[in-house]
Amino acid sequence: MNPFMKRFENQVIVVTGASRGIGQAICVGFAREGGTVVGVARSDLAETGAAVVAAGGKFIAHNADLGTGTQKESAGVIAAILAQTGRINGLVNNAGIIRRAPAKDFSEADWNAVIATNLNAPFFLLQAVGKWWIETGRATAPEGSRLKLVNVASLLSFQGGITVPAYAASKHGIAGVTKALANEWAKERINVNAVAPGYIATENTKALREDPVRNKAIQDRIPEGRWGSPEDIAGAIVFLASPEADYLNGTVLNVDGGWLAR
Repeated sequence: MNPFMKRFENQVIVVTGASRGIGQAICVGFAREGGTVVGVARSDLAETGAAVVAAGGKFIAHNADLGTGTQKESAGVIAAILAQTGRINGLVNNAGIIRRAPAKDFSEADWNAVIATNLNAPFFLLQAVGKWWIETGRATAPEGSRLKLVNVASLLSFQGGITVPAYAASKHGIAGVTKALANEWAKERINVNAVAPGYIATENTKALREDPVRNKAIQDRIPEGRWGSPEDIAGAIVFLASPEADYLNGTVLNVDGGWLAR
């Protein structure tokens, strides 16, 4: 590969949960490499779009609420994007929510909302884009090219956390889906991998960072001694979607400042 070529030039990368935080950083990461980024979110995407263009990429905003977690909704999102772009080279499943309550008090509504957004919707998005690639897209793609699917897992793909049973269940599920689809689809020139972020400074972790006791305990346990940034995660995801990661499949890559090694 020409070292001066941007790795995602003429490629379409779909990123869910793109309006802020990790999702926005992921979009900018692909933009710096020349990608056309389709940002999917239920909220306004103007800020992300401006950041993508400033970084040298092209941006397409796609507003959708993935909170239903239905096959129909996810398939419709992929179909609409394909109708506009003609192809998808990569999908990053980043959208997610968290609900906190002791297990004995955890409501059915919160459980269902977290599982629908964090597990059901990502699986059905993967299913839709995988089906398109296997049945249609691969035949018209350049010889040797691959479809790159990257999920956002979590440290709670390996641990249980505290007062977040639905989130832990959903992220364990994402790790399992990543491995299951890699087993089925590697032969189809599809890479399915995941990044497991550690403690990252985002809206989802605001409550922890504002709790002085928990904040100190967390930072004391991280060998790096700090919360991660969204950019720390974006770099790993861009790598997994790149040609350099063609022989990685079914991997859950921890980006956690050393937390799991402690």
